Amino acid sequence: MILSAAHITKSFGTAEILKDVTFHLEAKEKVALVGINGAGKTTIFQILRGAYEPDEGTLFVQKDLRIGYLPQRVEMDSSERVEDELLKVFEPLRRMEERMRDLEQQMKASSSRELMDQYSRLQASYELADGYAYRSHVRGVLKGLGFAEEEYQMPITNLSGGQRSRIALSKLLLQKPDLLLLDEPTNHLDIAAIQWLERYLQDFSGAALIISHDRYFLDKLCTRTIELERGITSDYSGSYTFYIAEKKKRIEAALRVYEAQQEEIRRQEEIIAKLRSFSQEKFIKRAQSREKILDKMELVEKPITYDAAMKFHFKPRVLSGNDVLIAHDVSKSFDGRTLFSHAEFIIKRGEKIALLGANGAGKSTLFKMIMGQEKADSGHLVNGVKVTPGYYDQEQQNLTDSKSVLEEIYDAYPNLTVPEVRNILASFLFRGDDVFKQIGDLSGGEKARVSLCKIMLGDSNFLLLDEPTNHLDILSREVLEQNLNSYEGTLLFISHDRYFINQVAHRILVLTADGIRSYIGNYDEYIEQIARQEAAASAASANEKNAVVSQEKTEYTERRRSQSDIRRQRTRLRMMEKDITDLEASIGEIEDKMQLPEFYSNYAAYHDLELQKKEASDRLEALYADWEALSAELEETDASELNI
Repeated sequence: MILSAAHITKSFGTAEILKDVTFHLEAKEKVALVGINGAGKTTIFQILRGAYEPDEGTLFVQKDLRIGYLPQRVEMDSSERVEDELLKVFEPLRRMEERMRDLEQQMKASSSRELMDQYSRLQASYELADGYAYRSHVRGVLKGLGFAEEEYQMPITNLSGGQRSRIALSKLLLQKPDLLLLDEPTNHLDIAAIQWLERYLQDFSGAALIISHDRYFLDKLCTRTIELERGITSDYSGSYTFYIAEKKKRIEAALRVYEAQQEEIRRQEEIIAKLRSFSQEKFIKRAQSREKILDKMELVEKPITYDAAMKFHFKPRVLSGNDVLIAHDVSKSFDGRTLFSHAEFIIKRGEKIALLGANGAGKSTLFKMIMGQEKADSGHLVNGVKVTPGYYDQEQQNLTDSKSVLEEIYDAYPNLTVPEVRNILASFLFRGDDVFKQIGDLSGGEKARVSLCKIMLGDSNFLLLDEPTNHLDILSREVLEQNLNSYEGTLLFISHDRYFINQVAHRILVLTADGIRSYIGNYDEYIEQIARQEAAASAASANEKNAVVSQEKTEYTERRRSQSDIRRQRTRLRMMEKDITDLEASIGEIEDKMQLPEFYSNYAAYHDLELQKKEASDRLEALYADWEALSAELEETDASELNI
């Protein structure tokens, strides 16, 4: 165990954030920390790294444990270039390099044995510390996290906030701490970079505690899930998917306990009321006695459930034609760089499609072209009959800060009644007094939910959603999935959230520089199709290679075989022949024993001999097969040598 927290509490002013945080971490463990936005997950991270002190409880951290922390919002003020910033991680190795160069210069002028010994020891230490590979490690991490080679020498001051976050993550991974605290590490990463990070962390020798809204990422990586709810942690010994299923069972069990207690309270209150209705003192005393028992009863807290009043059916007012969008030979370039060319596809009414592609491939640009905000360099995009597109971008520019959530929706759709608006807002997790919050006071995720609600209620029957799950916590994403699945219009969306794509998409469009490829199914089915295509291509390549080998058989054999190889093969063949002879003799001895009365009249002993014979016979058959294959190979080699 490298870390444990027991009954940790933390308050800020009158706000109690953590009530009872209890969990532990083992070495090499990858654990998810989940909970709604504002639950206190980042506060736990700050306590673990020593930035906050807990009000109560105990925290044990293994001595000399090196903790690396990636915050959700990275502040990096560096004048260094990208690669140079990461090379700082290896400063001790760089100093060793300088010392080795100094020694090399000194050894040119002197043949001192002491200098040579110093150099030899230093070189051994340098090699042991993987000094000859650290620069390639730096470039490997940069490439894995989506940096192009031309960006390696860019000044960090010229980078966007997302790029700086990736630099911070790169630096943290290269430091290889014993424990990684990662707060939304997949933010600002495209799918390829997220997949690389998954593989990296799976092989990472340390432990990791991860806050993420990327459920697919958590499923791939984490073997335990810690939930923070109402300031209390609950431990689930499985992935995110396991946690969801197990939590449902726990909630159902807790509800049964809560409802049983409530029923018992109601029953006791009825009895107390009945007893008090009698005027005799003995009945009043009995009533008072039951009241005392009720007062002392430890009340079970009602478990939180989010199923009620969440579902709302979103239906466009106007039905579009069957063909919603037709793209023919569409191309787009910026500043002399081609984003994509020869893009062709058709979107049909009712389809729910995910648009995938690397960062910078032009996905958002294509959306703007569909909306008429950008023009194609060539080709054309044509909307179908009665198609009204609606566009959601990540900026949420369609909201008024001075309005309440209720006013924002009601003013936009005055034909709806206030109860209808409140019911719709409940389907986006705005309940009770939440609807009176000012737009300007909302978090990014809350604003995103209002914007999504607003666009889904509009006249659009073709929704274009650009990263709709950004800023949303896991619960909000699940709610959005439900609402989009009930939406009867057509949907085209960009997302790096593979779990979300799995839940919503029926087709995948992949945008590349050469155009668009279409795949039927959700994300997992798309990955399976890619794997099958790669396997088929690999098999075709192998067949082609075999054909070349067959045509150049003599030449290939000559390269592949050395005389020492052939001698080893012949020695192996002779050893096989000896093993075959020994096994045949052994089987003969077993068969002779089976003829003896003391064996064939004793079932147990005879059965043992049968098993021995079968085992020896199986080994003999395998040896025959190996001998035959090796003999044929040697004959082929001999024949090819004769033809040389």
